[in-house]
Amino acid sequence: MNDLAERGLKSLPADARPREKLLARGPAALSDAELLALLLRTGMAGKHVLQLAQELLDRFGGVGGLLHTDAEALRAIKGLGPAKRAEVVAVLELARRALVQEMRQSPLFDSPAAARHYLQLQLGARAHEVFAVLFLDSQNRLIAMEELFRGTLTQTSVYPREVVLRALHHHAAAVVLAHNHPSGEARPSRADEALTQSLKAALALVDVRVLDHFIVTREQAASMAEMGLV
Repeated sequence: MNDLAERGLKSLPADARPREKLLARGPAALSDAELLALLLRTGMAGKHVLQLAQELLDRFGGVGGLLHTDAEALRAIKGLGPAKRAEVVAVLELARRALVQEMRQSPLFDSPAAARHYLQLQLGARAHEVFAVLFLDSQNRLIAMEELFRGTLTQTSVYPREVVLRALHHHAAAVVLAHNHPSGEARPSRADEALTQSLKAALALVDVRVLDHFIVTREQAASMAEMGLV
C-alpha cells in the first residue's frame, strides 16, 4: 500500500490517470485535485498523490486559496517537500506574470477582471496589511506595481509625498491604489476613504489621476470606484 502511494499517478489504472485523461479529453475534464496531482506527481507513504492534492485544496480553500498561498504556509503540509513547494510556488508566479503581461498589453480597465485577479494573487494571502500602487501610462496600461507601505494603514502611515515621488519616477499618468484587509472584510473603512481622498488631492497637484482603490481579501477585490468612493 505504501509503495502504491509513493508511486503516485503510475499506480492508477491507465484510463484513470490524469495525464492520459487530459491528453485524451482536455484539461476541463479533470477535477481540481487531478490537475494538482499532475503537478505534484507523487504522494507519500500511506497517502496517494490524489489524496495529497485533495488535502492541499481542502486546507487552503480550493484552487483560489492555494494560489494565494506562499511557500512558508506550504511548509506545514506533511509530504510536501522543497521540490513540490517550489513547483506550486512557480505555478503561482507564472499566473502572476501572465496577468501582468495581459495588463501591459491592453488598457487596464478594458479587463478589470485581470486587475482584480492580479491584486488577489499579490495581496490576498498576506497576513499583514500592505499598501500597493499600480502605476499606469496615459492609455491606462500597466507600467509597474510597487508595494510602498506595510503595517496598519491609516492616513498618517501612508505618506502622499512618497506616492507622488514614485508616480513622477514612473512618469505615470494615472494610478490604481490597493491594499489588503487580512480580516477578510472587503468594505472600505472611514480611514480608507480619508486616505483615498488625501492621495487623490496630492496626486492631482502633479496631474496624476486616481482611477480606483481596491480593497483586497482572499475572496475578492472590491472597487471603491464602483462604490462611488473615488
